[in-house]
Amino acid sequence: MRCRCAFPFLVVALVLSVSVSRAAAQAAPVSLQEQLAAQYKLVKMTSNGTVVVEPGTLLAVQKGGVISVPWKAVVKCSAKFQDNTLHPSTGFCAGMMKSVSQYFQRGSKVYPLKIEVNLDKARISFQVVSCDSCNGVDPATGMKGEVVFEFAKGYLEKAGAPAVEDTIGQVFSITTEEEQQQAQAQQGGQEQPAAQQQPAAQAQPEAEPQTIQLGQTTDQVQAALGKPEKIVNLGTKQIYVYKDLKVTFLNNKVSDVQ
Repeated sequence: MRCRCAFPFLVVALVLSVSVSRAAAQAAPVSLQEQLAAQYKLVKMTSNGTVVVEPGTLLAVQKGGVISVPWKAVVKCSAKFQDNTLHPSTGFCAGMMKSVSQYFQRGSKVYPLKIEVNLDKARISFQVVSCDSCNGVDPATGMKGEVVFEFAKGYLEKAGAPAVEDTIGQVFSITTEEEQQQAQAQQGGQEQPAAQQQPAAQAQPEAEPQTIQLGQTTDQVQAALGKPEKIVNLGTKQIYVYKDLKVTFLNNKVSDVQ
């Protein structure tokens, strides 16, 4: 007789294996990169960097010394934040971009543009772009800047997201909910990209030209042309005189138009 006891055992083992795999997946820790991405929503811009397609988390600049460069600039001229001190970008990069760069002012509003966590080098690169509508800049410039936050070796592997966010907040603090809503309302009034623009108003179709035909009655002509300036009544013959037209009726029907 063939033994059938192995089959239930295999089913149980398979179920346990699936359960363990699911539990392991559920227990997988959320990375610091993912936690920061949840806290700081990145902005979406048009390719020229002057129009906000989708606003991000609105931030306020807390320290002077962060250089901003034009949207299409390849170099970043990053500032460095270490030991609670902001070190502005200096040297060749700052000198090379001097004619086209400017510093973000304290209180200026910006959006997070890109966040990169590098555990091996114990640093976080935090790029921002100006919220020009919030800062009253018109036309929009799309100036961007970067701060590299430096930490002690091994710190980021153990640090919780709130502690890291506190450090970032010394340079870029999250604004109030009211300011966030105001910024979104302002962005809603921005000029949209050409591909997204809605026609301001549909062109009204041109009115069909009025037509006067032989045989029409006086009532039909008046319905089309309105009341004449003069009426010449010659019995069976009448002439309706308009500004640039004369309509002759014979027995109450159009016989001639001049």
